[in-house]
Amino acid sequence: MENKEITLGNLFSGSGTWELAAEICGITPVFEAEIEPFPVALEAKRFPNALQLGDVSKINGAEIPPVDIFTNSSPCQDLSVAGKRAGLEGERSGLFTEAIRITEEMRNATANVKPRFWCWENVPGALSSAGGEDFRIVLESVARLVEKDTVIPKPPKEWSNAGVVDGDGWQIAWRIMDAQYYGVPQRRRRIFLVADFAGQCAAEILFERQGVSWNFTEIAEAWKDTSRSLGDRIDTASRIVLNGIRKPESGVESISRER
Repeated sequence: MENKEITLGNLFSGSGTWELAAEICGITPVFEAEIEPFPVALEAKRFPNALQLGDVSKINGAEIPPVDIFTNSSPCQDLSVAGKRAGLEGERSGLFTEAIRITEEMRNATANVKPRFWCWENVPGALSSAGGEDFRIVLESVARLVEKDTVIPKPPKEWSNAGVVDGDGWQIAWRIMDAQYYGVPQRRRRIFLVADFAGQCAAEILFERQGVSWNFTEIAEAWKDTSRSLGDRIDTASRIVLNGIRKPESGVESISRER
């Protein structure tokens, strides 16, 4: 079977963490977008073959190389509990909408083929920002990249630290992960969200560990334990099941939530 190159594009790329992880996994970074001079210079040295796109507000997703995996870590300052919590209405965290716009333009230009996978990383405060409404908007915005009329309901209380949205042939999953369990000597919790626009692999990617070439036994055991426990509890985590029945005049006809 012919080996097909898997490609990745990253916005708000900082020093290129997503790109480094991609290369470790045999994935090719194709473009990056960053405006701070030092990270841009560092990325140019680390990933000389990747396009430097600069300011995300000036990028047209239809005019850049389409990629299989689209990653972004949009600014977190307005979502963090340490900030003023302006949320997605804030000048910095509101740039999340640019990532959505660029992705939509790319998908329109590729007949909704690329990207297939969409990844987002941010602070855990995103779950509680604006009383949970901001994370609902995040989920709904991502879901609408594949189904325009999708409506995501907000949970009765708060968003769970791990959850899944099951759509009609697509899936979104999220979970909070802590760097201290993966070889970093500090407690650094972040939310990771993965969307699979052409299948239902998002939960598998986030909750099921597969082997890697490194022999980091302690890290592997921590991943295995947390993944197993999350997998066992996923039905009791926040799970939104969209039944795919829609009316053109009213959007989603019915939505069921499994808790």
